[in-house]
Amino acid sequence: MGQTIYLDHAATTKTSPQVVEAMLPYFTDYYGNPSSIYSAGSAAKGAVMKARETIAATLGVKTNEIYFTAGGSEADNWALVAAAEAYESKGKHIITSKIEHHAVLHTCAYLEKRGFEVTYVNVDENGILKLEELKHAIRPDTILISVMFANNEIGTVQPIKEIGAIARERGILFHTDAVQAYGHMPIRAEEMNIDMLSASGHKFYGPKGIGFLYIRTGLKLRSFLHGGQQERGRRAGTENVPGIVGIGKAAELAAERMEENEKKERALRDYLTDRIEKEIPYCRLNGDRERRLSNNVNFSFRFVEGESLLIMLDMKGICASSGSACTSGSLDPSHVLLAVGLPHEIAHGSLRLTVGAENTREEMDRTVEAIKEIVGKLREMSPLYEDFIKKNVP
Repeated sequence: MGQTIYLDHAATTKTSPQVVEAMLPYFTDYYGNPSSIYSAGSAAKGAVMKARETIAATLGVKTNEIYFTAGGSEADNWALVAAAEAYESKGKHIITSKIEHHAVLHTCAYLEKRGFEVTYVNVDENGILKLEELKHAIRPDTILISVMFANNEIGTVQPIKEIGAIARERGILFHTDAVQAYGHMPIRAEEMNIDMLSASGHKFYGPKGIGFLYIRTGLKLRSFLHGGQQERGRRAGTENVPGIVGIGKAAELAAERMEENEKKERALRDYLTDRIEKEIPYCRLNGDRERRLSNNVNFSFRFVEGESLLIMLDMKGICASSGSACTSGSLDPSHVLLAVGLPHEIAHGSLRLTVGAENTREEMDRTVEAIKEIVGKLREMSPLYEDFIKKNVP
């Protein structure tokens, strides 16, 4: 990318060269179908099993509890729809939060059309789920609680272990969308009372188009895709062997480098945050200051339109986001920022910067200088900012 500064790692990451190297033989040399009984198929089957074992070890779960999918969105859809269908005889009430990824929110809306009831629990001003409200929302017919591990826009990390304990005590299934967290922070599924967990390879330097769903042994979840007997009869379709090898290698590397990467990203995140807060007035850090992903920076700038800020940053070779990559074409303000209490006009001026292992301090300095310049120019063109200054600056 030359002089490009890539600060949108929450949207996707560059596939690691080691991951690509591990995948390549499974396109050309070991291209057999894993369901075949001949040796070429056996080699592919062995690679799939190795990847499954690697991922299971990172979560502290059994190998046969990992099911490969086409990504995080499929895993979320599978968890919610299959759980709703399997346990609807017990009840038709589901609980989630107001700041979930749309893969969860839109699936909940789909289930509501099918006769299920969904309660959307509020979060506080930092994006942390209100546990007391969650407890009060539970009903005798509640069958599922789905709360994301860490928010994709503001980076807030939820009290997953506590939420899982509440669900476990009441005999309710607990699913977490861990797409932003897996590979970036330690997760032990059983210790955290997690029944189902979704993840996606391209969020931690693996390939796109591959993810997984952890399903705890004993859950009566049905197939999501129907056809063959792949994934132990729960997910039909010939396995994406190169992708599975890739996500397995990415998971292995993420586990090995997690502490090192987290330390580096946290230092860059805090440096970037500190400079922006000190040097650009009328800005607000979104998300919890402490309980947040090590790579996430999200600011709202008053009297600035976020899309204009993004376009002007892109012209300077800086890749950033105003929120979720899946809704980047929307003109509506972020549902996450509205849920934490920001008014529309401030939510529209949001900027998400997510750092990665290869970013540098010098890139943070260039980014801050660019934001300062652009915000200044945009405010000069804003009549609202001009009125504000006249009224508030002596």
